[in-house]
Amino acid sequence: MPRRLAAVAALALAAAGIAAAEQTRLSIATGGTGGVYYPLGGALANVISKSVPGVEATAEVTSASVDNIKLVGAGKVDVAFTLADTAADGFNGTGKFKEKVPIRAIAVLYANKSQWVTVEGTGVEKIQDLKGRRVGTGAPGSGTEIIALRILEAYGLDPDKDVKREKLSVAESVNALKDRKIDAFFWSGGVPTAAVTDLAATPGMKIKLLDHADAIPAMVKKYGALYVKGTIPAGSYPGQAKDAHVADVWNLLVVNEKMDEKLAHDLVKATFEHKADLAAVHAEGKNLDLARQYEVGSPVPFHPGAARYFSEQGLKPKP
Repeated sequence: MPRRLAAVAALALAAAGIAAAEQTRLSIATGGTGGVYYPLGGALANVISKSVPGVEATAEVTSASVDNIKLVGAGKVDVAFTLADTAADGFNGTGKFKEKVPIRAIAVLYANKSQWVTVEGTGVEKIQDLKGRRVGTGAPGSGTEIIALRILEAYGLDPDKDVKREKLSVAESVNALKDRKIDAFFWSGGVPTAAVTDLAATPGMKIKLLDHADAIPAMVKKYGALYVKGTIPAGSYPGQAKDAHVADVWNLLVVNEKMDEKLAHDLVKATFEHKADLAAVHAEGKNLDLARQYEVGSPVPFHPGAARYFSEQGLKPKP
């Protein structure tokens, strides 16, 4: 190769090396593959990688909310999906967290629906019927597990004595219910959740969702205004014959408080300006609402980068 061409090639390789070195890699903690966090997290990673210059994001499978908060706090992941009640515990250093976790919110996403799931033939018609039964209460380290135990307590059931707890993910719970190894399970997630849809569409299985909205006053009294009444409309899952009246809790995206302000701003901007890309992957993406950020609010303070984007869009915090 002529000396001049060799020099040009060397410069090109050096420039490529500098560009690679400047590439920021972000990891997004989601949840199990049978839930909603994982597909939405994958869509978010694609949006960020395509629309935020110099950033490449990937979605990671995790046990969800509790572990996600710990991972963000430890700096092992950059962005995480979490339930608002779990985030509040992490921020305050209560519940599953022995000390305060340095997290900040960057977005209020959609409302998780608390779903107590069983099928015809188990004899389970209401939450009180779970006493003495084998019940899936969520994967260890998940926000699902936290809410499951709080709802059982609201009905006067001791989670460690009155039910036979199986600490299963939603996908594992569905398989266990199909095999009649459990009588019911709890899941906190968006609607529809793929694993629950799979159960409802299984030949010979007729799904039933148990009402439990009357647990909310006791939960709010003990844990604060983190839970609100919600509905899973009839037909949300195959064979679901009637509306289910449930407890809702909002989902958040959180980051470490030390995240660069411009980076946080750009992530929030990409998230809201590419809402359609998220909705194309899962229906809950449609429920991302800019106006809701301060209307619903977050039990964790917003990151300054997120607050700056909201201000640019004309949003003002509640007095």
